[in-house]
Amino acid sequence: MDKNLSPPFRRKIYREMLEWKRGWSGRYALLIEGARRVGKTTIVKEFAAREYENSIYIDFNNPPEQIIPLFEHNSGNLDRFLSYLGALYKVEMHERRTLIIFDEVQNYPKARALIKYLVEDGRYDYIETGSLISLRKNVENITIPSEEMRIEMYPMDFEEFCWAGGDETTVPFIRKHFEEMVPLAPLHGEMMERYRTYMLVGGMPQAVAEYWNTKDFSNVEKVKRQILALYREDMGKIPVGNGTKARMIFDHIPSMLSFHRKTFSPSRVKKGSKRNAYADSVSWLEEAKICNICYVCADPDTMLNLTRGDEFKCYLLDTGLLVTLEIEERSSSGIYSSFIGGDLSINSGMFFENMVAQELRCSGHNLFYHEFYPSPCSKKPYEVDFILPADSGGIVPIEVKSGRISARHASLDAFVSKYQERVRRSYVVHSRDLRVDGDIVYIPIYMSMFL
Repeated sequence: MDKNLSPPFRRKIYREMLEWKRGWSGRYALLIEGARRVGKTTIVKEFAAREYENSIYIDFNNPPEQIIPLFEHNSGNLDRFLSYLGALYKVEMHERRTLIIFDEVQNYPKARALIKYLVEDGRYDYIETGSLISLRKNVENITIPSEEMRIEMYPMDFEEFCWAGGDETTVPFIRKHFEEMVPLAPLHGEMMERYRTYMLVGGMPQAVAEYWNTKDFSNVEKVKRQILALYREDMGKIPVGNGTKARMIFDHIPSMLSFHRKTFSPSRVKKGSKRNAYADSVSWLEEAKICNICYVCADPDTMLNLTRGDEFKCYLLDTGLLVTLEIEERSSSGIYSSFIGGDLSINSGMFFENMVAQELRCSGHNLFYHEFYPSPCSKKPYEVDFILPADSGGIVPIEVKSGRISARHASLDAFVSKYQERVRRSYVVHSRDLRVDGDIVYIPIYMSMFL
């Protein structure tokens, strides 16, 4: 393996970008949304270098001093604007062979508004990247172009993590066993160890590079802490006190996920506070892609969003970052080795559930859960961790179990009994090997990416 391994890594989003270039680039700009540090800039630059004769890269986080005046004073004349742009970047532009990149376009919404006319002009291709794309202040006074094709970018999944380490065979091997519903038997323990390592390192490209270069978890922790510090710094820029609230929510995610009932509770953030006081901050965290929000579904059926409620669970975008957020104030080396080894004294439940939420979001699913009372006299609600719509209609409930005893799932059983006409198949995600028991499929957590 190359000892100086660094991004760009092989990323699955590249295939989607190729589909856009081959079939849609003349009619649409490509807008790539994602949290900071997930690799948007890196993949776009790699794509430009491989797929185009040349490119112009404009970073709206730190644009050259001439760029903003160029947009302000010349965008009404596209011939002049594009000619000046090529001269400014010393790029000889070629029709249909030059790519123009607007990086972090949310920082200058007027550039995004111009996309409509640049795409209609038809000479060049355009890719935009950003986070907080739909935040109110980033769309005020502009017409959002309909000539945008949006895709979301997430942290590296387990297969991309394996690719970064030169492993092309592990995930196809696991996928084959999932499709055929065959246990991995003697190899299960090894696969769990690899997947637990991935959970701890996470999928942020800088952390992945540090792990594969050094195999030193303390170095990986330093990288992840820098990313968390960057997110906190971004929260500090939110106006009118909501930044403080966003950071309070962010810092309390591990404690909220450590409870049996993981639904967001304002009193766990600050005693006596109300949910509506945090609404804008939660929206910001979701829009920034820092958090994956899982909403309660009052009446679980194929169209889950139709009965979405106000209550929600708040997961972190990357489980590796959640690990770091949980142990920032403690020595990490012992916790890392204990978790990889499956030590049950470690509270792995929050990490397992966060990981499943992450895998489902990476697969394009919106997140929903369901709470219900099993009988009229029940005092505490039951909860099914996740619900997906089934391809054939109906629903698929998912229960996550981190312990070694996963056959007990009263909530799932009660749910299946209550909604038996709607349930197509049920899954229990756990730390043990694959097995099938009637209509319930028990899958190891490393198979959750196939749900």
